[in-house]
Amino acid sequence: MGGPKTVQDVESFLFRLFSDHDLIPIPFQKYLAPWITKRRVPKIQEQYAKIGGGSPIFHWTQRQGLLLEQVMDRIRPESAPHKHYIAFRYAEPLTEPTIDEMKKDGVTRAIALSLYPQYSCSTTGSSLNELVRVLKDKDPSGSIKWSVVDRYPTQPMLVEAFARHIEQSLEKEYPASERDSVPLLFSAHSLPMSVVNRGDTYPGEVAATVNAVMERLGHRNPYRLVWQSQVGPSAWLGPKTEDVIKGYGKQGKKNLLVVPIAFVSDHIETLFELDLEYGHVAKEVGITGYKRVESLNDDPIFIQCLGEVVKNHLDSGALHSKQLPLRCPSCTNPKCGKTKEFFGSQDMEW
Repeated sequence: MGGPKTVQDVESFLFRLFSDHDLIPIPFQKYLAPWITKRRVPKIQEQYAKIGGGSPIFHWTQRQGLLLEQVMDRIRPESAPHKHYIAFRYAEPLTEPTIDEMKKDGVTRAIALSLYPQYSCSTTGSSLNELVRVLKDKDPSGSIKWSVVDRYPTQPMLVEAFARHIEQSLEKEYPASERDSVPLLFSAHSLPMSVVNRGDTYPGEVAATVNAVMERLGHRNPYRLVWQSQVGPSAWLGPKTEDVIKGYGKQGKKNLLVVPIAFVSDHIETLFELDLEYGHVAKEVGITGYKRVESLNDDPIFIQCLGEVVKNHLDSGALHSKQLPLRCPSCTNPKCGKTKEFFGSQDMEW
C-alpha cells in the first residue's frame, strides 16, 4: 500500500486510502473520504513526525527489489536480466505511472509479486484488482503478459528469516535464565470480522506462518497470535495486541517479545504502533522487558526467500497459486471475479 515519504504527503496518502471502496467500503464514499481525511491528517502527521517525518517503506521496498534482481540474475540466468518495479496503492510510485514506465521500457513479461506473504482480499486481492483496472486502461492490447505470486506463508526461507530474528532478539535482549520463558506475541494487522466471515484466507495463513516458525524454534517459548491496527467501531479480528499487553501486565509478566509476522519491512505499524505506542502501554502496566523483533527489511535470508519464490514460480509455469481462482464463499465484489479471470487467461509463451 505504500506510505507517505514526508509529513506533507500524509493527506494525499490518506485520501487515496479512504477513497478505496475495496479496502474501506463506506456509504457516500465520494463525500465522506475527504471529510475523514481532513479529520485524521493532524494525528497521522504527528505519528509520522515521531518516526522521522515519513515512512521508510519505499526505501526498503526499493532495496528489496534491487537485491532481488541480483539474486534472480544469479539463480535463474536463463530469464535474466531481471528488473523490479514498485506499484504502491496510496503513495508514489502508484500503479498507473509504473505501468507507463514498464511499457516505455518494452516489458512483455511481468510477475505481480505480492509483498504480503499471507493473502487477504483486502491487501493482495484488492491490489490485484487495482492492477487489472489500470491494465485495462494502460495496456488494453495486453502487450504485457502477467502471472502472479499471490502468497507464500510457509516458504522455508521466510520461516527461517523470522526464526533467526527471534533467536537473535532473545539472545540480545534477555538473560539466559529468562530466555525460554519470554512470551512471543506474533502481531499481524487485523481484519474486520465482516471480511473474516466472508471467507478470507488471511487468518489461517498468518496462523500457518506462526506455526511454522514455532516448529522451527522447537516451541521453546510460549506464544500467542495477536492482531493490531483496528480502526473504527465495527468488530475486528482479535485479541487486540494492545489489550494483550495490558492483560499480561495485569498478570505480572515482565517480559514480552513482539514479532511483526505479516510485515516484511518497517513502516508506521512497526516504528510507531509497536515500538512507541504499545511500548508506552507496556511501560504503564509494568512490563519492563517489552521488545520488538527487528523487521525483515533487507535481510539476506528474506531476499533469498523472494528469489526462490519467484524462481519456483517461473520454473513451474503456473499463472498463480491453486488458491487464487477460488473466490470467498460470500464474495460480493464483481472485481474479484474479473481479476481471477484475467490472471487465469494469460498466455505464458515468451
